[in-house]
Amino acid sequence: MSPESVDDLIRAVATHDPAAEALVLGNRRWSYGELVRDVDALARALLAVGVGPGDRVATLCTPHPDFVVAFLATASIGAIWVGLNPRYRRGELDYVLNDAEPRLLLARTRIDDRDYGDDLVALTSGRPGLELTAVLNGDPLFAGTIGYADLIARGAAISDADLAAARAATGGRDACMIVYTSGSTGKPKGALLCHQGICEFSRAQNRLWPVSHARILNYFPINHIGSVIDVTCPVLAAGGAVIFLEHFEAREALRLAAEEKCTLWGSVPSVLQMQLALPDFHTYDLSCVQLILWEGAAIPADVLDRLMALGAPLATNYGMTEATSAITALPPTRDREVLLNSVGPAFPGVEVRLVKADGSDAATGEEGEVWARSGWNMLGYWRRPDATAQAVTPDGWLRTGDTAIRRPDGRYRIVGRIKEMYKSGGYNVYPREVEDVLETHPCVSLAAVVGVADPLWGESGVAYVMAHAPVDAAALDTHCRAWLANYKAPKRIVLRDTLPLLPNGKVDKLALKADAQG
Repeated sequence: MSPESVDDLIRAVATHDPAAEALVLGNRRWSYGELVRDVDALARALLAVGVGPGDRVATLCTPHPDFVVAFLATASIGAIWVGLNPRYRRGELDYVLNDAEPRLLLARTRIDDRDYGDDLVALTSGRPGLELTAVLNGDPLFAGTIGYADLIARGAAISDADLAAARAATGGRDACMIVYTSGSTGKPKGALLCHQGICEFSRAQNRLWPVSHARILNYFPINHIGSVIDVTCPVLAAGGAVIFLEHFEAREALRLAAEEKCTLWGSVPSVLQMQLALPDFHTYDLSCVQLILWEGAAIPADVLDRLMALGAPLATNYGMTEATSAITALPPTRDREVLLNSVGPAFPGVEVRLVKADGSDAATGEEGEVWARSGWNMLGYWRRPDATAQAVTPDGWLRTGDTAIRRPDGRYRIVGRIKEMYKSGGYNVYPREVEDVLETHPCVSLAAVVGVADPLWGESGVAYVMAHAPVDAAALDTHCRAWLANYKAPKRIVLRDTLPLLPNGKVDKLALKADAQG
């Protein structure tokens, strides 16, 4: 028996319930049987044009069923899939294509008012190793490309036996996906993930966060682990449905979640905050929601309180791309203190250590860097053995760069990030701790703190704050100093209507740091 592959997640459902709804986009609905058909057709086409084990296939696309088909088809034949975010500018796309060196590119060429034709001509012309660019259905072709239907037609030459043989040779610990880190602290690196990690994580998440019939909205960029592994794969593994929204808009997301009777409401805190702030939020029927989830950041107390008022259980986790998602996670709960002040115990199947600067293990209540070990950790950074060696110990521990405290109840509380830490007057300051205090102020919705050079203190903190009620910087400074040592209080507080976000919904601290230094 061949090792499990990510496309096996849908085949088990298609075998016993082929008519079950798998993917939804607007008025178009794909059953599991239709999804398997489309994955098989693209897998044959990839083999026909010479894509083989280890080759990369890149996809430039919005959150759309096309990306699911591309990912599963590519992985099923032993190749490695790379998602590209349409919001990237030409230089960002060029960086990823240079690094991943795909053999084939599947691309949209027009999204909303942006025409990618000139960008794609520049990006693909004369690119070493890129043998073919196929344009996804409905978009105009440009020089040197073929249409998706023409690509699929080439797969007719591949027999059932050829396809089966290619699939029998892959799975398990074979690489199937490269996810480029968000780049919030530097140039992105490609985390190489495997079939086993994605399949086993998906099932473990479903056991930890069960619902009677999984239906979830996916508007996250396809280059992000949240879209592919946190949302899509577990729901498909559960035989549920993924409802796609190509462009996030707060009201439309709520309307769609209500109309499609979503049972899972999952997002990042900044997006939840935007939706809860809508004056007509109460008009959306979310009574089908069985579980509310957030990932990627701590949740402000006022946002949590409004979510709790909806009546459903809530849960969160802490994880990272290099761990194939979760490292710790909370089972569904309505315990406000636990939801506000922890990210749960170790995720089932994951070992967690907190390591102090001297290499010793931190005791309960002591701060240490989070190290994680499981069979789901990345295989390494794509073509970066030095970076891999820095991130992963010889015995398999992933150094996360995040600091945490283990509570007496065994749950973990994230304190901050080592790389974001700055020294003010010789003292270490972790921005997350300062942000937590600012977000306890009754007028504050969201806070982000960055360290900048300071002629007196070496470095000092600048806090960017979004408020939902009138407040001034002086009041916030008083609030901080009531709860923090003087050296931790930000030296400058800037009130903003919005904060810049990365494509994954997290605050763009590089942009804030540049603003603070400017």
